[in-house]
Parts: sequence; C-alpha cells; structure tokens
Amino acid sequence: MTACSRRHPQDSPHINAYEDWDLRYWSDRWNVPRKELLATVRRVGVQVKDVARALGKDI
Repeated sequence: MTACSRRHPQDSPHINAYEDWDLRYWSDRWNVPRKELLATVRRVGVQVKDVARALGKDI
C-alpha cells in the first residue's frame, strides 16, 4: 500500500462528513456511533474541536 492510498485525517482541523473513512476514523476514535457523530457535525459544524467539545471528548 502506498502512502497516498492510505486514508486518515492527517491532523486536519475539519471532519469531512462526505468521506466514509473520515467518519469511521472519528467515530472509532471517540467511540461514538456514526449517527451521533453526523448529528453533532450538523449541529455544531465540521471543526474537530467543536465536535469534540459537543461530544465531551478530547481531541
């Protein structure tokens, strides 16, 4: 597997709600269901720090 084919946030300050791999990463990292993550993103926006704060999680 080449480095460019790996998918991970790479310290991005945003959550890309249109990418399955990004949603999977953050839901696994914060141990929250995907539906809850998406609902939180819709409510507070795509900034990682805002979503983490709304979920009560650390970045």
